[in-house]
Amino acid sequence: MMAGRVFGTDKEGRAIRAYTIGTDKLRAVILDYGATVQSLFVRGADGKERDIVLGYDNAEGYIAGEQYFGATIGRVANRIAGAEFELNGRKYELAKNERDYNSHGGIVGFDKRIWDALDSGSDYVRMHYRSPDGEEGFPGTLDVDVTFSIEGESLVITYEAVTDKDTILNLTNHSYFNLDGGGSVEEQLLMIRADTFTEIDEAILPTGRILPVKDTALDFREEKPIGKDVDRNAPYMAAGAGYDHNFVIADECRSGQIPFAAAFSSKSGIRMTCFTDQPGVQLYTPDYISETAKGGKAPGRRPAFCLETQHFADAVHHPHFPSIVLEAGERFCSCTRFCFDVPIEGEAG
Repeated sequence: MMAGRVFGTDKEGRAIRAYTIGTDKLRAVILDYGATVQSLFVRGADGKERDIVLGYDNAEGYIAGEQYFGATIGRVANRIAGAEFELNGRKYELAKNERDYNSHGGIVGFDKRIWDALDSGSDYVRMHYRSPDGEEGFPGTLDVDVTFSIEGESLVITYEAVTDKDTILNLTNHSYFNLDGGGSVEEQLLMIRADTFTEIDEAILPTGRILPVKDTALDFREEKPIGKDVDRNAPYMAAGAGYDHNFVIADECRSGQIPFAAAFSSKSGIRMTCFTDQPGVQLYTPDYISETAKGGKAPGRRPAFCLETQHFADAVHHPHFPSIVLEAGERFCSCTRFCFDVPIEGEAG
């Protein structure tokens, strides 16, 4: 097993370690704190290496930060309305850590835990976290493994989980991508294979309605600049400053063999093609990030986009959404791939 270098310490003085995996073509730095993608280095058309994910330079940034930069999110990514749910006739109450709902696992979610690095090598690291019964209000002792691997020019994230009691589960990775390694992403192109999205209200909670993207700012079926429609004045956009919406991934992409999304920067020449077996992807484009990040600088206005592969937000309150219930003894398995290349001119899409 490859030993990780000490990246810093947490509030209790425990070491936080960083594992560098990959090759000269694609390298990632993975922290055991939050099972986090701290850096992802990709070479552009000019041969220059760029770090294309936002993050912090030190452990203190991740401990104090509120952006979930690169972290594994759980037990339940996204929002749970009212911070409560019912399962098997019993009501469970959770922390209201954002507005009037539970968000991204609660006050101390998986992103704020030190994971155990079970195994690692030059091109992979496998991390484990045991979430005890009742942690953050969720039932069941849950064992989660997340493996980060570099396969060719792809970053592959594989999730496995098992519980000893029926629970709810919705895992994702919260990396913030910028294919130029800095500046605004508004001119970067994005395509998402999704005909529909889950409508949200002013609190960014699903209404339960699944609506077509056609004739809306959420239509990414043909690639377009991320900033083209982001400021469109429409009811479904008013809730957030920018995109913060779940797209229903086209059925043909659910095998993980057909890309559900692709992004491209003409400045760096980098293309990112994305594959998953999950039913949804949350597109998030923060309007402005003012806190200090890598390089001692604030990322600024529209500095990144997130493609969080997952089940739909608040699925536990909408029976027609794909279920996030994980039964005792059932094994959850999922895989998402982010593939990078520099296409020849005219083949960006």
